[in-house]
Amino acid sequence: MTAEPTNFTDNVERQRFELVEDGLTAFAEYIRRGDQLVIPHVESPIQLRGKGAASRLMQAVAEHARSEDLRIAPLCGYARAWFRRHPDYGDVLA
Repeated sequence: MTAEPTNFTDNVERQRFELVEDGLTAFAEYIRRGDQLVIPHVESPIQLRGKGAASRLMQAVAEHARSEDLRIAPLCGYARAWFRRHPDYGDVLA
């Protein structure tokens, strides 16, 4: 298991996970339903695109879900594609 990065936070007030890199914030919005996190949207600032920030964010979200015994329902196309590319995180899928 990989530890969550220190630049990763659960912004409960805004209902989104955030990853700050180079002073910019990539985020994954979520809706919590019991032990399930529905991910309707993932966004990375233009300046971070193509640099792996969104992938590192999703890995941190998956690690967070594992550590909290939560399941993820990825509605966002990016999140679904990330899970297809990372089958080792299939255990956290709802």
